[in-house]
Amino acid sequence: MKGACGSEQWQNPKAISESLPPSPPDYLIRGTAAEDNIRVVSVVSTQAVQEARERHQLSYVATVALGRAMSAALLLAADLKEPQARIGLQIRGNGPLGGIHVDAGVDGTVRGYVSNPAIELPLTPEGKLDVGQAVGRYGYLHVVRDLGYGQPYTSTVELVSGEVGDDVSYYLTSSEQIPSAVLLGVSLDSQRVRAAGGVLVQLLPGAPANLISEIESRLSQVEEFTPQLARGKALQELLEIWLGDLDLKLAPEVLPVRFHCPCSSERVKGALRMLERDELLEMIQTDGGAEVVCQFCNKVYRLSEDELRSIVAEMSASQ
Repeated sequence: MKGACGSEQWQNPKAISESLPPSPPDYLIRGTAAEDNIRVVSVVSTQAVQEARERHQLSYVATVALGRAMSAALLLAADLKEPQARIGLQIRGNGPLGGIHVDAGVDGTVRGYVSNPAIELPLTPEGKLDVGQAVGRYGYLHVVRDLGYGQPYTSTVELVSGEVGDDVSYYLTSSEQIPSAVLLGVSLDSQRVRAAGGVLVQLLPGAPANLISEIESRLSQVEEFTPQLARGKALQELLEIWLGDLDLKLAPEVLPVRFHCPCSSERVKGALRMLERDELLEMIQTDGGAEVVCQFCNKVYRLSEDELRSIVAEMSASQ
């Protein structure tokens, strides 16, 4: 099955964000359809993507690319079982955006960054943000599954288009052997992310083959996903419109979603302990301390000379 990415990403910069209602909290829902032959997961990630945009000072096209990847990772993580299980997405294309790195958990937390957050490209002839060109048409999607026990394992597929939705759908169909359709969208203007989210539909074992083309056809006709979210439509309403006649059953549980990075001063100190003693001494002599920036959340940690000397002393005592 094919993936899809919303065509509604860009709004005229003259649009007035304040005229829109405040973004409701992000959330994720699950369900089944077609007599339990289809698994459905859908997410609203508007606030999480807006926070990523602000933290990393993302350009328009970088916001859409990272936002799609964040929604995709949340959709994939929803299938994990252990409370601490996580999904990592790494998209490495040959475009000017560089790599996209996202980490999401079954607990609804997500974080991410791109290598070149300020990159901007001309709009396509249709007036859309050219995510595929920014990411690159050639490259690889790496999916890292940390099940919460044992060693994480990585699956890799070639990029199909760089549009993210197509690439994640291809990964699920080819690597996981699960016929899947993925719809991802990010709608923004000059002020803020108006709406972001995604839908994942998968055929379960034994599902009739004709459901594949049916779901593809339905999702391909969805042109107003994130604009409807921005206007206050709930995921439950939208899924009912698209899949209600297929015996849609939504679970009553709603999972809160948020941008969250577990970095901390103690973790930074732990990372510095992995360096050689001479490297730490050079930091003390040259810089009088250390400055460490978390790539995922862009938070800056500054360690004083005394703190570095304390780490060096610990290392010396343990030898």
